[in-house]
Order: sequence, then structure tokens, then C-alpha cells
Amino acid sequence: MSRRFSFLGVLLAMTLAACADGGVLRDTRPEPATAHERYARALVDAGLDSTALGREWLAASDSALRAPHVARLPAREAGVYSRSEARAVAWRVSLRDGQRLVVTLRTEGLPARLYLDLFEATADTTRPFVHRATADSAVVSDSAGTRLALAYEARRDADYLVRLQPELLRSGSYEITLQGEPSLAFPVDGRDNRAIQSFFGVDRDGGRRTHHGIDIFAPRGTPVLAATDGVVRSIEPNNLGGNVVWQRDEARGLSLYYAHLDAHAVVAGQVVRRGDTLGFVGNTGNARTTPPHLHFGIYRRGQGPIDPLPHVRLVTARPPVIAADTTRLGRRGETRIAKATLREAPSATSNALREVPEATGVQIVGASDRWYRVQFDDGTAGYLTSGALRLVEDRAPR
Repeated sequence: MSRRFSFLGVLLAMTLAACADGGVLRDTRPEPATAHERYARALVDAGLDSTALGREWLAASDSALRAPHVARLPAREAGVYSRSEARAVAWRVSLRDGQRLVVTLRTEGLPARLYLDLFEATADTTRPFVHRATADSAVVSDSAGTRLALAYEARRDADYLVRLQPELLRSGSYEITLQGEPSLAFPVDGRDNRAIQSFFGVDRDGGRRTHHGIDIFAPRGTPVLAATDGVVRSIEPNNLGGNVVWQRDEARGLSLYYAHLDAHAVVAGQVVRRGDTLGFVGNTGNARTTPPHLHFGIYRRGQGPIDPLPHVRLVTARPPVIAADTTRLGRRGETRIAKATLREAPSATSNALREVPEATGVQIVGASDRWYRVQFDDGTAGYLTSGALRLVEDRAPR
């Protein structure tokens, strides 16, 4: 086995070096879009797809996306990868239009390249995953390790898949965090989510129309802030909104609407930056009989009004601390209770995948909160509570 690894390592190094120098891959094929795709092409061009380990690596890339684990934001997980296996792992997260996903990865171990990519799940059976973002492949140093980061703003409500895969013939450990956050700044100075008291889509005027924004209540005169960079397109008043500001965010294709202002602090055509004062909270227009508040709306070209809440809702929750014993990662274990429940996520309220009998062997490959991500000999995987497992070597003699 060690001679096989040595051969693969030398051949792979030669191939990757040739790729970097523009050697063996200088042909008419389109340049792969991501570092992961370039590495996969290098394996094929080196003939490593005909080896068992090479085939496993290429197959793992796709199988991880087809059988992802569920991550509930915010999430944190520790894991391991081994030179003796060609494994990839993916987590599925649900994002709202306007949410920003931030993924960070810290690694330790032998020098290695790690590939971190984000895909959007689709309903198209011929193309079920669309690549959306990537973190550049990075070499892990022997001493300090490496920190990779990936960020993506969702433009629709959808499920997204975060895939992690190391190069072949490397061992190490990692910790990954997945955090959801707003893509825009909160538009009222000193306020937070508690100040939002009316939401998108609720009835107005006895059901004759619906609310096309959110209402953020604050004392009269509180500064109203630009939620993003952009240009003030108009400050012309109207009957419903009273004193208003229309701001255009060309980068996102959005028009932002700030209404019921007591007074303006900008003029039409003015370039503003995130956090600049646009005006001051009031109750002009049809809000004259209500306490002062900002009506904040978002409109997307070709789509009309969209829910502003995911764009600005502040996130205070942090990923849970990993309480499970991470020294068990990479080791063999077995269930220690009569019937353990395998779940799709590290949570007792997540979907149950199956019941696992006592003394069932598993490989412990990840840890999150008080749960272990385990893999069975048939390749299936899921989460078991840490109290349901013991190491095989710690098993008491019968």
C-alpha cells in the first residue's frame, strides 16, 4: 500500500507541476473554472482515474453533493481527512433571498490542498447542482495551518450545498463554520430586530392591498441610514410614503425605498455609502396617525417588491461550541446503547434516518456540538449523539 501511495504521489506531483507550467494541459479544451475542476482534470490526464483511489476521489465529488448532511445555521463542525481514503463531505443549508452565507475553514495537518465550493440545488434533474462560489485552493502549512473563507449572497430562496474535499494522499483535521447574516445594513440607527413591528405581505386597507415592506419603529428624528452603497434616485414625496428616498443599488439590481421620513438629509443624484444618513424617522404620508417609523422596501428589477427582512435581519446567534471529544475523530467506534437514532443533522429534532442496533460499528469522522458524524461500512452516514458511542478499543470484555 505504501509503494502505491508513493507512486501516486510522485505521478500526481509531476502532473500538477506540468499544469502549473502550462505543460500537459495546453490543449484546446476550455480552462476549468475552479481549482477543484483543474485538480480533477489533472488526475484524469495523469491516468489516475484508472486507479482505485483516483476513481474514488472523482466519484466522491459527486456523491457528496447527492447525499449531503443537513446544517442548521449557524453551524460548526470538526472533522478529519485521511491519506488512505478519498472522501468528500457536503452540507446542505437553506437560505432566504437576501441572506449572506459565510463559510470559514481552519485546517491542520500535512501540507495539502483543500477545495471548498458552494453549489445551488435546482429542480432540474439534468443539472441538479449549479456552482456558485469557491474558495481558492490553499496549501496547508505544517505549523499554523490555513484559514479559507467563502461568502455568497443568495438571490432567491433555495437550498445550497457546501462541499469540502482534500487532495489525495493527505491527512489532517479541520474545523468549518457556516454562518448566515444579512446582506444589507440595518437602516435605522441604534435599532435592531425588536423594532420591526410590521412585516412584508400583511394586509393593508382592509385587504385591498398588501404591505410591500417592513416597518421599523423609532423615536422621531432617529437617523435613517443607507443600507448599502448606491445612488439617490429620487426624493420626491408621494401620498402614501410622504417624504421618501429612493436609492439604487446597481451591484445587486435593487431599488431601496425609505418612507415616512420627517426630513431629508440627501438630494437626488447623490452618491451614498453604507451607513450614510439619508434622512430622519417620522410619520409623514399615510402614517400620520401612527407612531414615527421607517417603512423600508426593496424592489428588484423585473420582479417587483421582495421581502426586505432577510436582507437586514440582524443575526446574534453564534455557532455552538463543539462539546464532543474531538480526539475520537478518525477512530473506530460502536453504538453502546440498545437502540441509537441516526439523524440527518446534529439535533434531536432533525429527521431520523434509521435506528441503529447496539454494537454497530462506525467510523467517527466529524463532531458538532454534542454529536458525532459517523460513517457506516456501507458508506451511509449521519449523526449520533456522543453519548451513544464508545471507541471499539474501550469496549469492555464480554
